[in-house]
Amino acid sequence: MFSFMNRGRRFYRDVVLLALPIILQNLITNSLGLLDTFMVGALGEAPMAAVTLANIPIFVVQLMTFGLQSGASVLISQFHGKGDKDSINEVLGIGFFVAGAITLAFGCVMFFLPAPFMSLFGNDAGVVALAAKYARIVAFSFLFDSLAQIYIAAHRSMANPMLGLYILGASMVSNTILNWIFIFGKLGAPAMGVEGAALATLISRILEFVLAAGHMMTGKSFHIRLSRLLHPSRDMLRRYIRFATPVLLNETLWGLGTSLYPTIMGHMAGSQAILAAYGLVGNVVNMSTVMVFAIGGTTAIIIGREIGAGQRREEVYNVGLCLDMLAFLAGLIVGGIFILLTFVLLEPVVYPLFHLSPEASEIATMMSVVSFAILSVRSFNTTNVVGVLRGGGDVRTATAIDLAPMWLLSLPLAALAGLVFHWGILPVYLCISLDNVVKLFLGLWRLRSGKWIRDVTAA
Repeated sequence: MFSFMNRGRRFYRDVVLLALPIILQNLITNSLGLLDTFMVGALGEAPMAAVTLANIPIFVVQLMTFGLQSGASVLISQFHGKGDKDSINEVLGIGFFVAGAITLAFGCVMFFLPAPFMSLFGNDAGVVALAAKYARIVAFSFLFDSLAQIYIAAHRSMANPMLGLYILGASMVSNTILNWIFIFGKLGAPAMGVEGAALATLISRILEFVLAAGHMMTGKSFHIRLSRLLHPSRDMLRRYIRFATPVLLNETLWGLGTSLYPTIMGHMAGSQAILAAYGLVGNVVNMSTVMVFAIGGTTAIIIGREIGAGQRREEVYNVGLCLDMLAFLAGLIVGGIFILLTFVLLEPVVYPLFHLSPEASEIATMMSVVSFAILSVRSFNTTNVVGVLRGGGDVRTATAIDLAPMWLLSLPLAALAGLVFHWGILPVYLCISLDNVVKLFLGLWRLRSGKWIRDVTAA
């Protein structure tokens, strides 16, 4: 029954070698993100709610960048399987241009209209004012971050995940040190509070860009050809639009939908406690998913490489099924461990460190239990959509499966529960989680069909 899992030691060794650097990279990023939250949380519940509020639109633009990365990776991984480096240069050039244009426009809105923009996401005047100060300083950091992320993702698609570990590890460590300096006024710097956290983010993103640019100029494993990078062909632009645009749309609308959840919470009674809990639990959940997302990223690399190298459809199908099952089992084990940790460590020890009110602490515990209970399903969905279907070139169906349950089911139900019927945060959070159940069945249907296996280099 599970013969598709019998793939030999070499296959699993390959998965581990590709996934481990991504796991470490995600672990560093999320660990330091939790430390950042702890530092801001030391200032009080209102500053933590403000940073959570500011991160609503930031999360959307970060997902847009991820969409550009993923869309480019669909092409790059298969071109890498064919050994076509000129085409990889062209895809990279298009990715730089699109990511730079989007994040520059976003930065202008954040910089010139911070208060009106932040007021769209919450109704607490004090929280909005703090969020606007944070947003104005951090505004253009995402231009530097997006260009570095596109370059890192290209190398990850070429089976070089270590580059991201080095660059993002250095960026995140510097971010944490600078947070300590600027938030609390250490080493002679003024105590800037929330604005200090924003300044630390800006400086660390500039460092990230400088490191990526330095590697681009001196790297030996992949040589940049400016003629291809700056002047991609019309045929490549057509391919990019065809395969990357649905992924960009997917991540943008998914990010927008996800950002509407805390927006709904921000307009509920007791929004400050709810947003503080949501921001904290988000960091904890991110810690629990480092392995899951690493498997998803590894799956996209392997599936794309197998198709690009001309493997049989049955073999590609079995590889996808195997990696989906690995993700499900990983989510099941990790989810169970974190439910236990919620009651023996997080609730009695960790949450009090963040100066949460009793109400916020109770909400955080509820959100943790619900999130970890469905982690196995979410793990399967993430790997299946991001890794298998996208890696196989089936980007349009992957987009439909990812978005339809959210926009047609979870979002309307959450809005009704929270803003119309005023049922409280538990029913709202259950509505938010419902889309993963629907997505599971849709994803299984598409996976079993085998229609997702496509050679995008021959498009």
